[in-house]
Amino acid sequence: MEKVVLDTNVFLVSISSKSKLHWLFKSLLDSEYTLCVSTDILLEYAEIIEQQMGAMASQSALGLIENLPNVELITSYYKFGLLKDEDDNKFVDCAIGSNANFIVSHDKDFNLLKAINFPKVIVIDTNQFKEILGK
Repeated sequence: MEKVVLDTNVFLVSISSKSKLHWLFKSLLDSEYTLCVSTDILLEYAEIIEQQMGAMASQSALGLIENLPNVELITSYYKFGLLKDEDDNKFVDCAIGSNANFIVSHDKDFNLLKAINFPKVIVIDTNQFKEILGK
Protein backbone atom coordinates (compact mmCIF):
# COMPACT_ATOMS: atom_id res chain seq x y z
CA MET A 1 0.00 0.00 0.00
CA GLU A 2 1.30 3.44 -0.92
CA LYS A 3 2.23 5.78 1.92
CA VAL A 4 1.57 9.41 1.06
CA VAL A 5 1.55 12.88 2.52
CA LEU A 6 -1.21 15.12 1.18
CA ASP A 7 -0.60 18.83 0.85
CA THR A 8 -3.32 20.80 2.65
CA ASN A 9 -4.86 22.22 -0.52
CA VAL A 10 -5.13 18.75 -2.08
CA PHE A 11 -6.73 17.35 1.07
CA LEU A 12 -9.09 20.31 1.39
CA VAL A 13 -10.36 20.10 -2.19
CA SER A 14 -10.87 16.32 -1.98
CA ILE A 15 -13.34 16.47 0.92
CA SER A 16 -16.40 17.74 -0.94
CA SER A 17 -18.41 15.07 -2.75
CA LYS A 18 -18.90 17.63 -5.53
CA SER A 19 -15.16 17.96 -6.15
CA LYS A 20 -13.47 16.27 -9.11
CA LEU A 21 -10.81 15.18 -6.58
CA HIS A 22 -13.29 13.54 -4.19
CA TRP A 23 -11.96 10.14 -5.36
CA LEU A 24 -8.87 10.94 -3.27
CA PHE A 25 -10.85 11.32 -0.03
CA LYS A 26 -13.00 8.30 -0.89
CA SER A 27 -9.86 6.23 -1.56
CA LEU A 28 -8.57 7.23 1.88
CA LEU A 29 -11.82 6.11 3.49
CA ASP A 30 -11.63 2.84 1.54
CA SER A 31 -8.07 2.23 2.85
CA GLU A 32 -6.52 2.27 -0.63
CA TYR A 33 -3.46 4.11 0.68
CA THR A 34 -1.90 5.16 3.98
CA LEU A 35 -2.02 8.85 4.84
CA CYS A 36 0.98 10.06 6.85
CA VAL A 37 0.43 13.12 9.01
CA SER A 38 2.14 15.00 11.81
CA THR A 39 0.56 17.11 14.52
CA ASP A 40 1.61 20.23 12.58
CA ILE A 41 -0.10 18.93 9.44
CA LEU A 42 -3.29 18.07 11.33
CA LEU A 43 -3.34 21.55 12.85
CA GLU A 44 -2.97 23.13 9.41
CA TYR A 45 -5.68 20.86 7.97
CA ALA A 46 -8.01 21.90 10.82
CA GLU A 47 -7.27 25.60 10.40
CA ILE A 48 -7.76 25.69 6.64
CA ILE A 49 -10.86 23.48 6.64
CA GLU A 50 -12.40 25.68 9.33
CA GLN A 51 -11.63 28.83 7.31
CA GLN A 52 -13.12 27.37 4.13
CA MET A 53 -15.93 25.14 5.37
CA GLY A 54 -16.61 26.02 9.00
CA ALA A 55 -15.79 24.62 12.43
CA MET A 56 -18.19 21.67 12.19
CA ALA A 57 -16.65 20.45 8.92
CA SER A 58 -13.17 20.83 10.38
CA GLN A 59 -14.03 18.84 13.50
CA SER A 60 -15.75 16.13 11.46
CA ALA A 61 -12.93 15.76 8.93
CA LEU A 62 -10.19 15.69 11.58
CA GLY A 63 -12.15 13.36 13.84
CA LEU A 64 -12.57 11.02 10.90
CA ILE A 65 -8.96 10.92 9.74
CA GLU A 66 -7.59 10.66 13.28
CA ASN A 67 -9.53 7.42 13.71
CA LEU A 68 -8.85 5.73 10.37
CA PRO A 69 -6.65 2.63 10.60
CA ASN A 70 -4.71 3.71 7.50
CA VAL A 71 -3.55 7.02 8.95
CA GLU A 72 -0.08 7.13 10.50
CA LEU A 73 0.74 9.88 12.97
CA ILE A 74 4.41 10.74 12.58
CA THR A 75 6.62 12.61 15.00
CA SER A 76 9.35 14.44 13.10
CA TYR A 77 12.42 14.66 15.30
CA TYR A 78 14.52 16.44 12.72
CA LYS A 79 13.67 19.53 10.67
CA PHE A 80 15.36 19.33 7.28
CA GLY A 81 14.44 22.82 6.07
CA LEU A 82 14.67 21.83 2.40
CA LEU A 83 12.10 24.33 1.11
CA LYS A 84 12.01 28.12 1.21
CA ASP A 85 8.42 28.18 2.51
CA GLU A 86 8.51 27.16 6.19
CA ASP A 87 4.86 26.07 6.01
CA ASP A 88 5.73 23.47 3.36
CA ASN A 89 8.66 21.98 5.25
CA LYS A 90 6.34 20.12 7.64
CA PHE A 91 5.14 18.00 4.70
CA VAL A 92 8.70 17.19 3.65
CA ASP A 93 9.72 16.33 7.22
CA CYS A 94 6.68 14.07 7.58
CA ALA A 95 7.40 12.34 4.25
CA ILE A 96 10.99 11.66 5.30
CA GLY A 97 10.05 10.60 8.83
CA SER A 98 7.38 8.20 7.62
CA ASN A 99 9.35 6.93 4.62
CA ALA A 100 6.37 7.93 2.47
CA ASN A 101 6.38 7.07 -1.20
CA PHE A 102 5.14 10.52 -2.26
CA ILE A 103 3.93 13.94 -1.35
CA VAL A 104 0.81 14.67 -3.40
CA SER A 105 0.65 18.36 -4.24
CA HIS A 106 0.06 20.90 -6.98
CA ASP A 107 2.24 23.47 -5.20
CA LYS A 108 5.18 24.47 -7.42
CA ASP A 109 7.26 25.30 -4.32
CA PHE A 110 7.84 21.56 -3.93
CA ASN A 111 9.66 21.45 -7.30
CA LEU A 112 12.89 22.33 -5.45
CA LEU A 113 12.91 18.75 -4.16
CA LYS A 114 13.64 17.42 -7.66
CA ALA A 115 17.18 18.80 -7.42
CA ILE A 116 17.87 17.25 -3.99
CA ASN A 117 19.25 13.72 -4.09
CA PHE A 118 19.33 13.10 -0.33
CA PRO A 119 17.02 12.76 1.36
CA LYS A 120 15.00 11.87 -1.72
CA VAL A 121 11.40 13.04 -1.57
CA ILE A 122 9.18 12.45 -4.58
CA VAL A 123 6.35 14.87 -5.28
CA ILE A 124 3.53 13.94 -7.63
CA ASP A 125 0.28 15.62 -8.58
CA THR A 126 -3.21 14.20 -8.16
CA ASN A 127 -3.35 12.91 -11.74
CA GLN A 128 -0.18 10.86 -11.24
CA PHE A 129 -1.47 9.54 -7.92
CA LYS A 130 -4.78 8.59 -9.54
CA GLU A 131 -2.87 6.51 -12.09
CA ILE A 132 -0.83 4.84 -9.36
CA LEU A 133 -4.03 3.87 -7.55
CA GLY A 134 -5.51 2.59 -10.81
CA LYS A 135 -8.47 4.95 -10.77
